[in-house]
Amino acid sequence: MRSLQPLLHDLVPTIAAPTTALSGPDGQIRPAGVQGVFHADRRVLSAAVLRLDDRSPDPIGWAPAGPGATRFVSVARWLGDEIADPTVRIVRTRRIKPGVIEEEIEIVSSATVPVTTRVTVETASDFAPIEAVKAGRAVASSPGRVMVRVDPYRTWEVTLAPGQSTVLRWSATVDDPDAVMLPGRRGAFSRPGVRARDRRVERLVAQSLDDLAALRLTTAIDDGDTFLGAGVPWYLTLFGRDSLWAARMMLPLGTDLALGTLGALARRQGEKIDPETGEAPGKIMHELRRTDVSQTLPATYYGTIDATLLWISLMHDAWRWGGVVEGLLPHLEAALAWLGDHADPDGDGFLEYLDDTGRGLANQGWKDSGDAIRFHDGRLAAPPIALAEVQGYAYRAALDGAALLDAFGRPGGDHWRSWAAAMGDRFRAAFWVDEGRYPALALDGDKRPVDSLTSNAGHLLGTGLLTAAEEARVAAALADPAMSGAYGLRTMSAADRGFAPLSYHCGSVWAHDTAIVAAGLARGGFAAEALTLFDGLLAAAETFDFRLPELYGGDARTELSRPVAYPAACHPQAWSSAAAILMLQAWLGLEPDVPNGVVRLNPLPGAPTVTGLQIAGHAVSFDGATLTGLPPGLSVEQ
Repeated sequence: MRSLQPLLHDLVPTIAAPTTALSGPDGQIRPAGVQGVFHADRRVLSAAVLRLDDRSPDPIGWAPAGPGATRFVSVARWLGDEIADPTVRIVRTRRIKPGVIEEEIEIVSSATVPVTTRVTVETASDFAPIEAVKAGRAVASSPGRVMVRVDPYRTWEVTLAPGQSTVLRWSATVDDPDAVMLPGRRGAFSRPGVRARDRRVERLVAQSLDDLAALRLTTAIDDGDTFLGAGVPWYLTLFGRDSLWAARMMLPLGTDLALGTLGALARRQGEKIDPETGEAPGKIMHELRRTDVSQTLPATYYGTIDATLLWISLMHDAWRWGGVVEGLLPHLEAALAWLGDHADPDGDGFLEYLDDTGRGLANQGWKDSGDAIRFHDGRLAAPPIALAEVQGYAYRAALDGAALLDAFGRPGGDHWRSWAAAMGDRFRAAFWVDEGRYPALALDGDKRPVDSLTSNAGHLLGTGLLTAAEEARVAAALADPAMSGAYGLRTMSAADRGFAPLSYHCGSVWAHDTAIVAAGLARGGFAAEALTLFDGLLAAAETFDFRLPELYGGDARTELSRPVAYPAACHPQAWSSAAAILMLQAWLGLEPDVPNGVVRLNPLPGAPTVTGLQIAGHAVSFDGATLTGLPPGLSVEQ
């Protein structure tokens, strides 16, 4: 019997990266599935089970209690008064700090008689690597140099007088000298005040910011530079694409996180050709793991076609928001050299990928599952693959790189503008399908358009690769109910034969994907289409307690329906949480250009009022009509 990946959708996370606790909704951490306390890619506690008189209390609810904290409420119905109402209540508050789990167990009696009970917390450790847990084949492993110290006092004899309560405490600490991921101490971002007619906006932003604060990481070589771990539990590490997109979405709250992410990835920028790891000179890496638990991919892996392009554009955008980026210019030039020398191995003018080793990722765009690239009739495309959105990213990166080179007196700007113009012509000739209604998902190894309609086309909006008329065609295709008829934007049209609502990349809805496309629609003047996608995200957020997961089902939206959880979705996920901030920015139509002294503002109908945004280090507010608090030298264009 094959091993199955354990389910995640009904587990409750408590996070302070690089430490995460995953429990059932009752607060119990049982030795099953992916439950446990994880630290830096190892499960350091595989059980933490609370019992009263050797019985588990009955759960009645849970709720987040702020960053790194969760509160679980249960009752012990066999204790106290012999009536229908429960008279003994247990409030279990779990707090996670990096390398530490602390629990406070409050037992409250409203009984009219004394209550006596024996309370225990049973713990266990299996030290299973995260990769083995994900594969559904976790077994007890050697701890190596990892040490877990559990508070020995985990048994209490409790007697409560009528109406009395007591508080019990226990804790565990982790010492892991080989951990690659360390808690991020910088990467601060502002916490804006948001007022909207739709109160779901405020709740989504609040929960998202709590989660983003808990996902901050650094490493020993990064001099404090902080980035966001991609997601809990599988991806709580530095991921090129995910960390870059999340930092880019967070720019309205400050540039520290963007600069930290750029710096951490620049330190690991490729220097040589290595087919095993996918490394190439100037290339930005995909994923960083610890060497003692990485089993499938190399610990430092470069199998990504888009991270280098996103790195260039994040550097450009951070500069436009007022960040200081001069120290990154040598890395920019190396990244552009990768684009010119290594991104197009067959010389056809498009960026493509192919894993020659058979051991890396078969697909190396953001839709990286093995079956993600399908024709309209459902057939899988054969590599090498040239993704549509990657050509748009490349076009944007070439222009962004040119702007930075010009601004800092470096040569090469004209070359990259010419390169981008030629890319636009090639794309126009090769990618459009269905009588020019939308761009194909990709070109396959035989240069045939992979003609399914997918959300990838929406990532082209706002890159400049498309003309205004072409953007209007893409907007119309994506507004079709087959794409926008779910709670957000489907990854693949329901009219394509490969579509399935619970397919990882062929029919599900991803929050970050929807937000990116909605932002592109808003920028292009397609307000109604953008607001439809915003509303889908808000409706989904309400279903998931305002913690948008990695993805969820792409089932049709009706008045009586609600989104279906994807059973293995990470939550929280950095770019899903940061999507709330991108939504705010797009709603306001806020585009700073600090170097040129301009802030563009083009709010959509119903835009919320927001205080505490950051532009060039100054707190800026939007009052529903204009911006206040801009630094000297900046003017607003509306």
